[in-house]
Amino acid sequence: ALDTLMVGKLTTESLFILLAILTGLSNGSLENQLCFDLIEKWVKKNPNASICTALEGVENFKHIANFQDYHGLKEFRQEVAKLMGKARGGRVTFDPERIVMSGGATGASETIMFCLADPGDAFLVPTPYYPAFNRDLRWRTGVQIIPVQCSSSNNFTVTREAVEAAYQKAQEANINVKGLIITNPSNPLGTTLDSQTLQSLVIFVNDKTIHLVCDEIYAATVFSSPEFVSIAEIIQEIDVNRDLIHILYSLSKDMGLPGFRVGIVYSYNDVVLSCGRRMSSFGLVSSQTQYFLATLLSDDEFVDYFLRESSKRLARRHHKLTRGLEQVGIKCLKSNAGLFVWMDLRRLLEDPTSFDAEMKLWRTIVNDVKLNVSPGSSFHVAEPGWFRVCFANMDEF
Repeated sequence: ALDTLMVGKLTTESLFILLAILTGLSNGSLENQLCFDLIEKWVKKNPNASICTALEGVENFKHIANFQDYHGLKEFRQEVAKLMGKARGGRVTFDPERIVMSGGATGASETIMFCLADPGDAFLVPTPYYPAFNRDLRWRTGVQIIPVQCSSSNNFTVTREAVEAAYQKAQEANINVKGLIITNPSNPLGTTLDSQTLQSLVIFVNDKTIHLVCDEIYAATVFSSPEFVSIAEIIQEIDVNRDLIHILYSLSKDMGLPGFRVGIVYSYNDVVLSCGRRMSSFGLVSSQTQYFLATLLSDDEFVDYFLRESSKRLARRHHKLTRGLEQVGIKCLKSNAGLFVWMDLRRLLEDPTSFDAEMKLWRTIVNDVKLNVSPGSSFHVAEPGWFRVCFANMDEF
């Protein structure tokens, strides 16, 4: 396959064999395993973090195993709030009392929908967006998603004009728009929103008196400039009704711990906090997990090193993949964050205007090459031929 590529005879199969070589890609799971070895080393050095070891930690078993406050262990919320600040470069601080736990980012997303909307209400979501939002946000809440169409002509950057157009279309259809949901850094684009864009979106929701939900679960996966700007920074700079601002967070991507099922709703709205805490009883994080993570995250030296090393490894893997693709004429959207690239395969489509052609190419990749990349149509993008490729779901060792 490499010989074929070197002489310029690009085929679908040879391209994706190259992808497999470059990334170790074997499936489409969106996991960050590049620094799992660092977590394992820390665990071995800190057996007291577990309440189940024979010699260390077991003295805390009874305390942790008994009933705990639904708000979560105080030390856990404190350390998560500290991590959220670190992931944003220390430019903003978070109040542990505004943290509501949930079972992973999935549970956190559903919780905020239950708190903010009634069945039939809608949220605007810029495309391309995370496919599982259709499940997480809608299945049990009855909430609608209204796509805000973004285009490759401006690198899929969301604009005030595009959001306004989607809002007005919903109004004309008598749909009650409750808010706007953004993912920053973006899944699947791997890009971060700049301060100017974020300010325009904050002003938009403030003008319409609707909510802004910011999914920031990839905050610490930024590996090159520009740096990540949190919505928490923006609302410090401009006058806005903070009751309308809410943040979703998780340890699944930044710390590579999706199996721990730690999701966070951070809201500046006291009513939402009260509602979210009542709902959290249906999806609590186990006390054992809270205890372990509180101990891990309290090790500032380790966390600081982990975040730096994670960024370095993500940058190295991203460069390896995108450079290899460039050598065979495949471009990706320029990105600086996340665990994936947004790959442009439009020139490999039999019909560049057809989503059927996109699915045919995807089936070839899955069935013949045995690699699972995600087609752009699953992200509700309006242009066929884009694919998300995860490059971090295999560790380096």
